[in-house]
Amino acid sequence: MTAPYTRYVALGDSQTEGVGDGDDLTGLRGWADRLAERLARHNPGLHYANLAVRGRLAGQVRAGQLAPALALRPDLATVLAGVNDLLRPRFDPDEVVGHLEAMFAALTAQGAQVATLTFPDPSRISPLARGLAPRVTALNAGIREAARRHDVIVADTAVVPVAADPRLWSQDRLHASPLGHDRIAAAMAHALDVPGSDTAWTEALPVGPPAPAGRHAVAAEVRWAASFLGPWLGRRLRGRSSGDGRSAKRPELAPVAAG
Repeated sequence: MTAPYTRYVALGDSQTEGVGDGDDLTGLRGWADRLAERLARHNPGLHYANLAVRGRLAGQVRAGQLAPALALRPDLATVLAGVNDLLRPRFDPDEVVGHLEAMFAALTAQGAQVATLTFPDPSRISPLARGLAPRVTALNAGIREAARRHDVIVADTAVVPVAADPRLWSQDRLHASPLGHDRIAAAMAHALDVPGSDTAWTEALPVGPPAPAGRHAVAAEVRWAASFLGPWLGRRLRGRSSGDGRSAKRPELAPVAAG
């Protein structure tokens, strides 16, 4: 870490909001909160804001969060978006990357260090997501290229096999589990060269019980589709989003305790 950070602002969707790590009753934590806590160990005066809102497309993140982020004048910003876009029937990777690049450009032009990450192959997490693999590949390629043009740091989690370990994902297979959020925070800290960070986040988890096979695997997919895929499709058909009526959980810069 070449310079201390004093103002960290996180932009994004549900993953950055922290869905999968806590709940709406007790509060969401998430990888960005965890990263802020890591940063605060070496930056005692760190202030942190999280503008992310679940369900947001990349263009909505740009439209709704970029201006407030710039107004907070961060010296560190993280930008994660695009997964909600690639789940839509009409996915244009160039359009999505264009929104991301616009955010990269505006934040870096103001002097912020910007960081982002790539996404693992979803077919390794859920067989039903096999058709999304080419979309994720295209999105990741665009993220890497846009980041290169603007000196944005990339935590390239897509190339690390453990990133697709089901234990790092919540039951809905869309959001990281608490352990997954912790690994993302560690990946970001390592990419940012935060003191004390290392490559431990890339290490495989201990061998666990075998995955369901045969009819048990089919039954598990059916349960997942009924519990998560069905409701998600229902919202899409009604033109609704999980983020409707929601606002950022931490819209203003505030001190953060070291974790």
